[in-house]
Amino acid sequence: MVRSWPVFNGIPALVSLSMLAMLATGSMSQAWQEPDHDQDYVLSATSTARAEGVAAGSTQMLVHSSTAAFPGTVRRVWIHLPAEAILKRSGDRGLAVMVFQDGHAYVDEQGQFRAPIVLDNLMHTGKIPPLVGIFIDPGHTAADLPGEKPGWQPAANNRSVEYDTLSPKYAEFLQQEILPLAAADERLKRSGVRLSDDPAMRGICGISSGGICAFTVAFERPDLFRRVLSHVGSFTDIRGGDHYPSLIRQTKENPKPIRVFLQAGAHDLDNRHGHWWLSNLQMEKALAYSGYDHTLVGGVGGHNGKHGGAILPESLEWLMRGWNGEE
Repeated sequence: MVRSWPVFNGIPALVSLSMLAMLATGSMSQAWQEPDHDQDYVLSATSTARAEGVAAGSTQMLVHSSTAAFPGTVRRVWIHLPAEAILKRSGDRGLAVMVFQDGHAYVDEQGQFRAPIVLDNLMHTGKIPPLVGIFIDPGHTAADLPGEKPGWQPAANNRSVEYDTLSPKYAEFLQQEILPLAAADERLKRSGVRLSDDPAMRGICGISSGGICAFTVAFERPDLFRRVLSHVGSFTDIRGGDHYPSLIRQTKENPKPIRVFLQAGAHDLDNRHGHWWLSNLQMEKALAYSGYDHTLVGGVGGHNGKHGGAILPESLEWLMRGWNGEE
């Protein structure tokens, strides 16, 4: 299923009335500036504040040094657990899992996604299962973190290796290092709650190269993760990601048991690695051809998290639908 913007005579309605007025008056050359294609994407109440009666979960940051998959790298990891009452709802099924790549961008409660607020609100209403949010930054090749603040200063120099490579290695990193790290959380131990080992109760999300990383994890290891959320995913020729549409089409006779949500924008990147919007359209067509459970929500935005953040609550609800036996 593809969702997009209005069209006029087959042409996407991207030109605003103010731009048309400038053209008509001849003032375009005098006052031209690049339009803000993301101006209409705003966060809903589900993202901006916990609703009345919603207890806040707790988030703890850890510094993790990889010993197996990516030896010699260090990174920040945040673990967000729901409030105690929600935590105990998991019961015998265990706590569902939602992993976020470029974790600092998603865990920030003043950022474009504000995922901890969204998770707490959705878990409270039962729209998604009780789950642990695991927010992981890419690795720095260093013994210690090179900066005091999470994010891009300095940028993690192992990010492309970890995220853009088409292999099961990052999935193995999650299996061998990150899931055990979360399972060992003292808050979980005190509550007597375990993590679910059902791959249908495990989702993985990311933006840009983190988006293709999320897809790679599920495509390579559907025995570990079966729910994918990609924001402006880099399905382009950085490290061979442009091959995915062909690889997906080759699974038509035996599609992977995964569910995929793609968000993309018409004003995304266009560079020597490829065209991000077109690459996401190719992904959607390949997923449709091979019969995957998927959706593409297309917009007019650029390479950022504004559109993805605006629809994050609905995206997570769609991704986890059926978790309680109801479709």
